[in-house]
Amino acid sequence: METKIGALDAQVKPVPNGVGGSPTPSSHAISPSPPVSIASPEATLGRHLARRLVQAGVGDVFAVPGDFNLTLLDHLIAEPGLKLIGCCNELNAGYAADGYARRRGVGACAVTFTVGGLSVINAVAGAYSENLPVVFIVGGPNSNDYGTNRILHHTIGLSDFSQELQCFQTVTCFQAVVNHLEDAHELIDTAISTSLKESKPVYISISCNLAGIPHPTFSTDPVPFFLSPKISNQMCLEAAVEATATFLDKAVKPVLVAGPKLRVAKATESFIELADACCYPIAVMPSAKGLVPEHHPKFIGTYWGAVSTPFCSEIVESSDAYLFAGPIFNDYTSVGYSLLLKSEKAVIVQPERVVVPNGPAFGCVLMKDFLHELAKRIKRNTTAYENYERIFVPGGVPLKRTPKEALRVNVLFMHIQRMLSGSTAVIAETVKIMYSYKQICINEMKYNEFNCYRYEFQMQYGSIGWSVGATLGYAQAAKDKRVIACIGDGSFQVTAQDVSTMLRCGQKSIIFLINNGGYTIEVEIHDGPYNVIKNWNYTALVDAIHNGEGKCWTCKVHCEGGADGGYSNGNGIQERLFVLHRGHSS
Repeated sequence: METKIGALDAQVKPVPNGVGGSPTPSSHAISPSPPVSIASPEATLGRHLARRLVQAGVGDVFAVPGDFNLTLLDHLIAEPGLKLIGCCNELNAGYAADGYARRRGVGACAVTFTVGGLSVINAVAGAYSENLPVVFIVGGPNSNDYGTNRILHHTIGLSDFSQELQCFQTVTCFQAVVNHLEDAHELIDTAISTSLKESKPVYISISCNLAGIPHPTFSTDPVPFFLSPKISNQMCLEAAVEATATFLDKAVKPVLVAGPKLRVAKATESFIELADACCYPIAVMPSAKGLVPEHHPKFIGTYWGAVSTPFCSEIVESSDAYLFAGPIFNDYTSVGYSLLLKSEKAVIVQPERVVVPNGPAFGCVLMKDFLHELAKRIKRNTTAYENYERIFVPGGVPLKRTPKEALRVNVLFMHIQRMLSGSTAVIAETVKIMYSYKQICINEMKYNEFNCYRYEFQMQYGSIGWSVGATLGYAQAAKDKRVIACIGDGSFQVTAQDVSTMLRCGQKSIIFLINNGGYTIEVEIHDGPYNVIKNWNYTALVDAIHNGEGKCWTCKVHCEGGADGGYSNGNGIQERLFVLHRGHSS
């Protein structure tokens, strides 16, 4: 991970002037911006940054104003094609940029120095853990204050301004401190292109007095930046395919399991191509739900150890060979490292590496290339799927409910399932909700990368409250989708304010708030009085936020039919639907 600090960094090397667009499997150049004359007031640092964001694929920047970034924000909003989305706090702005990047391929967030930067950093860490290219922009100190031994406000009281930078260094893949105009365009271009190439967040600090200053390096039509594609080593690729095909073809009942790194590898289509060719059963890890179409004829469910979809773990763990594409085996996904898997049976395919049991590891092999070539070489084998068909018992309908019976979670999800279609997207809050949401089936998905990503949650980092901001960002990026969010009361209390921003943006998301009376997942791990939270009148809170501006509809639901059937048909509701399920009396 690199850091570049304006003219203070003597090691800055010139790079082509420009940045690439949103990540795609192939290389390409960006169409240049309209020519800008040297005398034009648009030839400023702030406008250069704005143009580069638009060229990279950013259409919305989630921001919180502060006295160090106000001039910069003026220049961002002046750029055609770029809209500023004001958020209630920096953490939510960061979560929104995270959600936006999941749909758009890249996101951006702008905050002020230190008090804003340190507030957003939890969201930065989450984006880093999920391999999301997000550009985090901070309005920095006046360039004339560097090296003067002055103490500035919004700092911890030291004349050294590097505390914020030091914090960002561990959760971003590149850091650019722009405090000098001569190399500003190089730093900005390198930062944005690095984020796209590495699929990780980057940090850009812009000195507050520089954003509005013209400079010759910003004045001409920017030269398009060419993002060279990563290429597999052909010999390694052929050897990896041969070794894997030989291993899998010897197996009696092999299976395929999709992992979350299919996204960053852009290998979903190749994975489906392999599945079609080999006819093995397909399972997904919980963190990969939504990356593989669940209406595929060989799909058997979510593999999550003891809490897997019924009959899924039996097939996976009894297999004599399994190929995991892009897995992350952490304590969440492995249910406390309790998976009954054996390394000598597992082919592990990572974005740029393949490990075959009892054989060498093959580096410089791109996952999408490997899966594509393996599909040509693998033999068809339906044994494991035939075993699945023999043991599979269709899920039952929830037991008959009495008219006044409290609404059960499985009944709620039955109704949510009926709402899903090709025009919906699902955001699930971390931890407890994602356990319940594994029963939701994501159908009617096309195989291209963006239409496939319609179920999102943050499993690796697991920051509660993430889903509110992520819903805001994803809905802003996916104007063609109706976003359905399922959020627990504990998580909602962390980040509830930006329902306000959803209303300002005219979004039509549907939020199901499940009121459990506290931090339910913590209760299941270790109960105590600290897991109980103050109960809110949630519908009244949202009505107050609504305040007669925009479209909003709220309802408390205690039993089935309590919303007068309103939530059974998402396509027929034009306003925001905010449903409260009260699972506890508190």
